[in-house]
Amino acid sequence: MSPPASPTAKQESPTGITHALLALGNATYILNADGKIAWTYPAGTRDGFVLPDGNILLALSKNKDYPSGGAIEVTRDGKVVWSFKGSQAEVNTVQKLGDGRYMVTEAGAEPRILEVDRDSKVVSQTAIAAQTKNTHLQSRMSRKLPNGNYLVPQLLDKVVREYTPAGKIVWEAKTPETPAECWPFTAIRLPNGNTLSTLTHGAMVVEFDGQGKIVWQLSNADLPTPLLKDPCGAQRLANGNTVITSYGQGKPGEVKMLEVTPDKKLVWTLRDDRKHGIHEFQILDEKGKPATDLK
Repeated sequence: MSPPASPTAKQESPTGITHALLALGNATYILNADGKIAWTYPAGTRDGFVLPDGNILLALSKNKDYPSGGAIEVTRDGKVVWSFKGSQAEVNTVQKLGDGRYMVTEAGAEPRILEVDRDSKVVSQTAIAAQTKNTHLQSRMSRKLPNGNYLVPQLLDKVVREYTPAGKIVWEAKTPETPAECWPFTAIRLPNGNTLSTLTHGAMVVEFDGQGKIVWQLSNADLPTPLLKDPCGAQRLANGNTVITSYGQGKPGEVKMLEVTPDKKLVWTLRDDRKHGIHEFQILDEKGKPATDLK
């Protein structure tokens, strides 16, 4: 869809790093590496991807048309080519799978992972063993792994778990007890087998090994100024750097995203004039397409 007049976005890097990216949250848009908005969608979103064919896959926040949340695939001109309507409290994750299916997660009285076909028919479901007192804090950026299992960050349970399609837990990593509210939001299985996770109110980003032990972490103590405030989305780049959204940095002019090297050197930031933060994102290459070597 044609972008309207938009807030100014400013990328800063001592080494000249710039990124194109898909931003998700209260505002949904594609930002070019030159800081200009290339595409927008008029709905709040929770998760999403630019697909290899150029379409955009989005998990929708609750709205008039999707009162329980949902997921859609749209073309660049806004045409919906696939959709799914949630049936519980929220739809928090969407991922397009290689076999023509889509994976979504539903929060509610029965938290679950669903696989849905092109006709929006549910073809499989896996129960998530999460608390049900606070459905909003059940799970977030879940992903299907190459081995067929699902990696699920469970916020209020303070644990990242790997489930088989039958719902068996085969791996888990518990988040630290301190600082308070280390709620895992993003969970990414890295090529080395470790798992990267953001810890929201704990203002940390951690990497767990195969035994669930933290082998790398980033906190505000590692940065020249406190920039981590409710870190939500994250992405590990092919060069080993980690890009993070600081969702709680919601005021105009604050740093909404940052990039650090493996040794925790700050090498890139993104500021804009919006009155809210970025919930989740996808780094794109210079042509606005998904960078296939990024995880």
